[in-house]
Amino acid sequence: MEFNVRRLAADAGTFLSRAVQFTEEKFGQAERTELDAHLETLLSRAESTKHWTEKIMKQTEVLLQPNPNVRMEDFLYEILDKKVPMRANNHELLGECMIDSGHEFGPGTAYGSALIKCGETEKLLGSAEKEFIQSSAINFLTPFRNFIEGDFKTISKERKLLQNKRLDLDAAKNRLKKARVADARSAELNSSPPLGKEYVAHFSYMLSFLHVRWLKLWTEEVQQAETELRIAQSEFDRQAEITRLLLEGIGSTHAHHLRCLSDFVDAQAVYYAQCYQYMVNLQKQLGSFPSTFSNNNQTAGSSSSSIWVPPAQPAASLPAPPPSQTSPALNELRSTSGTRKARVLYDYDAASSSELSLLSDEVITVSSVPDMDSDWLMGQRGNQKGKVPITYLELLN
Repeated sequence: MEFNVRRLAADAGTFLSRAVQFTEEKFGQAERTELDAHLETLLSRAESTKHWTEKIMKQTEVLLQPNPNVRMEDFLYEILDKKVPMRANNHELLGECMIDSGHEFGPGTAYGSALIKCGETEKLLGSAEKEFIQSSAINFLTPFRNFIEGDFKTISKERKLLQNKRLDLDAAKNRLKKARVADARSAELNSSPPLGKEYVAHFSYMLSFLHVRWLKLWTEEVQQAETELRIAQSEFDRQAEITRLLLEGIGSTHAHHLRCLSDFVDAQAVYYAQCYQYMVNLQKQLGSFPSTFSNNNQTAGSSSSSIWVPPAQPAASLPAPPPSQTSPALNELRSTSGTRKARVLYDYDAASSSELSLLSDEVITVSSVPDMDSDWLMGQRGNQKGKVPITYLELLN
């Protein structure tokens, strides 16, 4: 119990000394030990890193989840250490709505079939978005959050200790300065008794004697104050070195965050590439429907030509269908240069602008063009025209 009381008294005295020193510094009544320029630069860079890391984290969270209510719900689940329930995102909800409406209108109708295809694509977009959010949270947000909640908290703790050690050092300097002033003043006083016998002279002598004795108490503290100053200086230097080593680790933090940023950009590139490919495929599928269903009474050819789409992968990358044998109907078509109806056997993606993309089971009009390769025919769907491979077609009677 005695040890605890002494420790409590010592801690209270240290706290009071720091408070007095801090107050005097604020009012300009005490000197302050300044940190070296390099350490101040490191501290400034650490604060800047913390500030911008928090802002980047906040804006990234808004990007990944624009709904503030959902963000708050996820935060509460994280605080309660519970698993966040699976929920459908906006793309998936839209996809389900389109698919349900497509089945209501009938999958055999052009509009119903288009709605189903759009719904399936929207669900693919939703799945890609979930993968992007998960990848970004693991590879980008988590390392940033670990820095704020881990490394920077350690830096803040050591920086606070450095501030306390500086206050202790300045307080020790102030005590030593006062002790030396008291010692100098006591040396100037004459302790010999006055020559006169008057009472006033004796009273003045007693006051002077007590004053000298009180001042000499300060001289006894000079050596103790010097010892305390050496200890405070040593502890301050040690804490400054610890803080400096931690702050120099900010450079490694920047390098780590750079790798995380690269991973985030890669995740974005993959996500947008997937979305683009899904929409290109959907655009090709919708292009197979009659032109009368396009918006604003535009033809399918004119609407598709207004959107630039990079060339798809060559047809050689697709599984090659089995070659068909030359039929009399095909020979008749080539000899008469007429037109015939043909059913598409397999999906086909056009490799160039001169070709026509095909969907399995659709019916198109084909014709033979002079000087065209024997493996190709000219196909037509509404106002869309282009070369089509014979091996993908079955001529109808």
